[in-house]
Amino acid sequence: MSKFVKNVITEDLKKRLDGVDNALLVNVIGMKVNDSNKLRSVLAEKDVRVMVVKNSLAARAVAGTMLEAAFDGLTGTTALCWGATDIVALAKEVVKATKDKQFQKFSILGGVMDGEAFTADQAVEISKWPTREEQIALLIGQIVGVGSGISSQLVAGGKNIASQIKQRWEDEIKDDEESAPAEEAVAE
Repeated sequence: MSKFVKNVITEDLKKRLDGVDNALLVNVIGMKVNDSNKLRSVLAEKDVRVMVVKNSLAARAVAGTMLEAAFDGLTGTTALCWGATDIVALAKEVVKATKDKQFQKFSILGGVMDGEAFTADQAVEISKWPTREEQIALLIGQIVGVGSGISSQLVAGGKNIASQIKQRWEDEIKDDEESAPAEEAVAE
């Protein structure tokens, strides 16, 4: 491959991977074309992109970016997966695809998160973490729970006082009703 062609491919890869901070490296070698296409469409439904790259060209394209650590020491050809809402959602979808019997040759090689490389085993662990949406839901639940507790404690004091005032008022009405017939009897 000529130097000009390598530069063109490298620039194209830079444009495609611009803004990508988290990715997984996967192996698609040995997969049948139909299975590979099916895998790509399954992952595309989840907003995950798959691109087969020559490691040396990809390493040149991502030099100086957050993805640089993923390509250290790699040789040959791999596929790069990126997308989804965050790295956890990406890992969940890719791990799910590796467990599908239709995609037996598909496997995770490693990845990169926030500029730090990780192994295939760590990718499986990351897939067990809560996604960004799940983390936000947990946080909102904790915030609302505290507010709800404070609100109920503030309202409880007022309800107790109101209940005591009502009880006192009902007791006075009852006393007035009981004393009224006795006063009428004395007056006669």
